Amino acid sequence: MQTSLTRDVQFVGTGLHSGRPARLTLHPASADHGVWFRRTDIRDRDNRIEAKYNAVSDTRLNTRLSNAVGVSVSTVEHLMAALAGTGLHNVLVDIDGPEVPIMDGSAKRFVRDILDAGLITLNAPIKALRILEPIEHMEGDAEVRLEPFDGFQISFEIDFPDAAIGHQDACFDMMNGTFVRELSDCRTFCRRSDVDAMQAAGLALGGTLENAVVVEGDAVVNPEGFRRADECVRHKMLDALGDMSLAGMPILGHYIGARAGHGPSNRLLRKLFATPQAFEIVECSEEQVRRLPGFGIRAADLAKVG
Repeated sequence: MQTSLTRDVQFVGTGLHSGRPARLTLHPASADHGVWFRRTDIRDRDNRIEAKYNAVSDTRLNTRLSNAVGVSVSTVEHLMAALAGTGLHNVLVDIDGPEVPIMDGSAKRFVRDILDAGLITLNAPIKALRILEPIEHMEGDAEVRLEPFDGFQISFEIDFPDAAIGHQDACFDMMNGTFVRELSDCRTFCRRSDVDAMQAAGLALGGTLENAVVVEGDAVVNPEGFRRADECVRHKMLDALGDMSLAGMPILGHYIGARAGHGPSNRLLRKLFATPQAFEIVECSEEQVRRLPGFGIRAADLAKVG
């Protein structure tokens, strides 16, 4: 069955790129509502934006959604990952600014407060997008692919010249609370030279060592270091879950990414929906529901993210 929240959940924080403070509130929503954003600071035109792949308007450094009249909200990927990873299907997201707060650079706070509020079951079946045949997208050295799989699995590989990151790869089946335990606390990361260049260009204005891991050569600038030895590739997997959730429903398939980011992931979804023979929309059986992200989360999983 589909889910929603038992009550409102509120977050306050600063946008990573805009540097602007924002208040974000998750509201319970009815069955088949899906995920929508509403810009409460805009009242002179349509201020609602659906969280769907075809509303993505920019993928440079983050994922931005826009509606037909140009109202947008950016850096949605960590929140979207938290919603998908906790199995939350229906929610209205009110936000009074252009960018979702970055919090600590991971999905940890979103996950913690969603699970603290609790989810309710709605009287409607879960529909999922089932991958029937492999589909892939390549651009430059980035590769992304979706393959058939009985559940949702993510594999990712990264290669960076910085010795602090280097080559990392990982693969996780997202069932049984895996996202909460293994990925939700992994922070966004960047190179010190990139931070300097972005801020000189008026970007990453809200970036600090409190909301991103910064590396320089073989060193981690943050005093606390990495939370996990392979935190960087795990964060890429977190981003991938958030971006894939913009399909508008859970995916039954295996996502494989190599040296990829938000842009290739979104273009993979667009290619998928333009290839009708590659997927079908199914009403999930009880066994399929058990294999979806968010099902079977336990108190121990919540404790893992603090």
